[in-house]
Amino acid sequence: MTLRVLDPTHEMKAAGARAALRPASLRGATVGFISNGKEGTKGYFAALDRLLRDELGVAEVVWRTKSNYSAPADAHIVDEIRNWQAVIAGVGD
Repeated sequence: MTLRVLDPTHEMKAAGARAALRPASLRGATVGFISNGKEGTKGYFAALDRLLRDELGVAEVVWRTKSNYSAPADAHIVDEIRNWQAVIAGVGD
């Protein structure tokens, strides 16, 4: 008997891609939140929003929600990321 295991993911990983550099500080920065849209992200992001503003001096927090919780972020959200100095993605399960 032969057992085949299939990978159900459809995303392709770009060759040579590396993580963005971390900023030295978030003071005065814009931070984007990308939610999967599930209920559990709201309270977490609200608390994190307060912490970022009050303790780290973040100037603006932008909230975005994906149209489908199980898919990558929508193209219009991905396009906005270049305007943010940091991004936090959340899963509300």
